[in-house]
Amino acid sequence: PNANITVRIPASKLDTTLNFLRGLSIKVVWENVYGEDVTDQYEDINAKLATLNKTKARIEALFDQAVEVSDLLGIQQEIINIESQIDSQKGRQNYLEKNAQLARISINLSTDEFSLPYAPSETWRPEVIFKQAVRSLVGLLRNLATAVIWLTVYSVVIIPSVLVLRYLLRKKELKK
Repeated sequence: PNANITVRIPASKLDTTLNFLRGLSIKVVWENVYGEDVTDQYEDINAKLATLNKTKARIEALFDQAVEVSDLLGIQQEIINIESQIDSQKGRQNYLEKNAQLARISINLSTDEFSLPYAPSETWRPEVIFKQAVRSLVGLLRNLATAVIWLTVYSVVIIPSVLVLRYLLRKKELKK
């Protein structure tokens, strides 16, 4: 049995909810946590609201100066239009505020390890294995060459020491 779950939760309860969901299953197949940074959009809306409010104030000043009924009606219609835009931007701003406080979790859970399809943890890449084997061989040859160089340098001390030791051991055996 598998389950795909997608939930929106307050960001403050993210860890608690993730731990709860993970505890429901034997294996978490995958999980994604989504959060959205709305700072730029929020600032954009603030700038638009400031511009719309200034425009509305200018148009209201024109409304106070208008004399003709047709001018008053046109200005009133423009004020209604701008108020509608302001309300729309405030609604978007409220949506962004609420959305920023939520995180979305998508998680795939399994309660039975045997029901999961077999998927190797890594793909088999023979060319990579070949390169690793060649590197290992080169490393081994390099270490052997290093050992031969060290032995050659120390042979000046080792060979005479071995010869003296053999001589002393033979001499000791001959005395017996």
